[in-house]
Formats: sequence, structure tokens, C-alpha cells
Amino acid sequence: MCRLLGYLGPSIQLDSLLIQPEHSLIEQSYQPREMTSGLLNADGFGLGWYHSQQDSDPFVYRNTLPIWSDINLPSLSRYIESSCILAYVRSATIGQAVQLSNCQPFQFGRILGVHNGYIENFRQTLYRPLRERLNDVCYQAIEGTTDSEHIFALVCNELQTTEMTLEKALSQTLHTFTQWAEAYQVKVGLNLILSDGHSLVASRFAYPAEPPSLYWLEDDPVAQSVIVASEPLFKSDRWISFSTNSILVAKGNLEIHTYPL
Repeated sequence: MCRLLGYLGPSIQLDSLLIQPEHSLIEQSYQPREMTSGLLNADGFGLGWYHSQQDSDPFVYRNTLPIWSDINLPSLSRYIESSCILAYVRSATIGQAVQLSNCQPFQFGRILGVHNGYIENFRQTLYRPLRERLNDVCYQAIEGTTDSEHIFALVCNELQTTEMTLEKALSQTLHTFTQWAEAYQVKVGLNLILSDGHSLVASRFAYPAEPPSLYWLEDDPVAQSVIVASEPLFKSDRWISFSTNSILVAKGNLEIHTYPL
């Protein structure tokens, strides 16, 4: 399964999250410690970040290469600074194409999202009911073939349809998937990190099985910040494992709330 990373706090260089930590996202791509499916995350990667001084739509950099093979990344990650960052390394589901449109993060206006998990037998089960629920804008925004992008599209659909907050849209999406999973007797894994540039919203969720690993850390070692990651980036007794089937919300003032689903 893929590995995820989200950061919210003072503006920092990307390499302080992607490269410098002892168990950085790069190391997690070839030597993950807590993956329950697959061995490597070598099927591409992506970064998403927001401008550190302007209120604008986010920027995205994606590649189908393994993250350790991109010779441009070290220079880019030293140059780019941001106070809100999402990153991801991919372990593709068997049968899914390794192409840019299938690499995350996904973007919809100001919203960025990354997903780690799966929908069991997606094409044969939830593909049609999910797409039929989408409005035209969200439907047409889908460029790739993955279940991950369709999950993200449903979150965006909830945001547009009901004018919900990001956390309520995510909660409603997870509720919808629970209903579908029960009705179609399929398993779903829905670890997501979402952002609008001012907050982070993350879920650790699966039905009916145990969800993939996900942790969060506050104020250590980067003061006044929040990090969410599939695996801890460095040794610290302040990493907290998400409870099974829970949501974390980190606001721009770094006020953090967690609650069960």
C-alpha cells in the first residue's frame, strides 16, 4: 500500500520532510516498516503544496518514476517552501496503469487529497454507483482510472453539493462508503489526508477490516506544527497512532481535534 504525508505549520523547505528525516518518505518508498500489502512503493510519487505568502490554488509535482530515481527532486525540495504540504509514494494495484493521471495528490480547485487503501473489486462493485452519485463537474474532473481518484471526487462532490466543511465532507464520504460496502459485501480501506491550504483533515478508516497505519505528531521536532504520516518519520515518543476509524482535524491555528466515526 502507498505511504502518505501531510504537514501544517510554519513555512519549511520540502526536503526537511521528504529527505532529511531518518525514516523519510524516500526511505519508506523502498523500505517501509508497516505496509500490510506489497513490498515497495515504486510506482510513482507526488507532492502538493500551497504558496507560503499568497492565498492561491496549490501546486502539484508528480512523476511515474520511483521517488528515489527523480534527480530533480533534491534541488526542488530545497527550493520550495510551504506551510502546508501533502506528499505520497505509490504502490500500484495490480492491473492499474503507471501513468501521471494515476499519481497523487489529486487536486480540485483549492483542495488537495491523497489516499492509501483500496476498494475491493472496484470496477465490478462500487464503480458505477460512485460515478452515478457525482455531479457533472466532479465527474468530468476525473482523469485517471484509480479507485483513489474516484474517492477524492466523491469528497469534492460532497463539498459542492452541500457546501460542507472539509471534515464534514470527509465524514459523509466515509459514511457513504460504509453503506455501499455493506450493501455490496466488499472491503474498503480509506486512509485520506485532505487540505484546503488552511487546515488538514485526515482519516484512518476501513470496513470491515483493520485500516492501514497512520500517525500524527504535534510540535516535535518542528515547533507549532502538525505532521500526519503513514509511518513515523523519526524516533519520538510523541507520535500518536490514529484510533481505528477516526478523523483528525488540524486548523490553521493548529488547534487539533480527533473523534471516532
